[in-house]
Amino acid sequence: MKRPIIAIAALSALALTACGSSDTPGSDTGGTAPGGGAAAAGVSLVNDGKLTVCTHLPYAPFQSNDDSGKTVGFDVDMMDLVAKKLGATQEIVDTPFEGIKSGQDTATGKCDISAAGMTITEERQKAILFSEPYFDATQALLVPTGSTVKSLADLNGKKLGAQSSTTGLDYANEHKSECGCEIIEFQDLAAETQALLTGQVDAAINDLPVWSEAVKQNSGKAQIATQFDTGEQYGFGMKLGNTALKKVVDDVITTAKSDGTYDTIYKKWIGDVPAS
Repeated sequence: MKRPIIAIAALSALALTACGSSDTPGSDTGGTAPGGGAAAAGVSLVNDGKLTVCTHLPYAPFQSNDDSGKTVGFDVDMMDLVAKKLGATQEIVDTPFEGIKSGQDTATGKCDISAAGMTITEERQKAILFSEPYFDATQALLVPTGSTVKSLADLNGKKLGAQSSTTGLDYANEHKSECGCEIIEFQDLAAETQALLTGQVDAAINDLPVWSEAVKQNSGKAQIATQFDTGEQYGFGMKLGNTALKKVVDDVITTAKSDGTYDTIYKKWIGDVPAS
């Protein structure tokens, strides 16, 4: 890297330090001169001074709106770290998950990056440039409290809810013969959760962290019946060929894990950090 570019990066870092930050990232962090840090890193942003992030709400604890309407969550805090590194502020776009997982939203410039609790798969990698994995995930089965359902086999002749375009739906379809159940698709997590709580379905499949959050938010109404160790890992998605932004994102993930910031965010939104 040439000496003048190093100087620009250093000035950006000083400006960020002067702005200060809270103990854990918030959606309004960042703040050097528009595009300064991004330009130094060779990153071209869709909107100057903003890291435009596509997500699909709600998907707590990764992204959801709080009582004030502000979007918060694990992924939001991680993206704030990336925005800060780029001398930008995060701007969140709520959009259907289909456009996120297909890579269309980043390919067409709707956003710079997608952060939506998205599992890295071989099929998705054909259209999306993924960051390094940042979260280990698995699938789980949510049932009403007191349900006798303990496994997919117990759902024979019953209804299983799943969220459209997700790996949870893929898993349900792959094990449909074992289940012997009718699979009902829902467009988002909120609709799937509501269907389970109101008895429209007998069980619902989705990622373990979101069901753990649902159990907390609906105390006494639902419980996790079982887990399916699928070996899934989440990644942040970018346009194919956008290696400059990927380098920044990967560096942020690596640094956050080494300096303790990742653990702080994990404890804030998920709970105890699993032993490595």
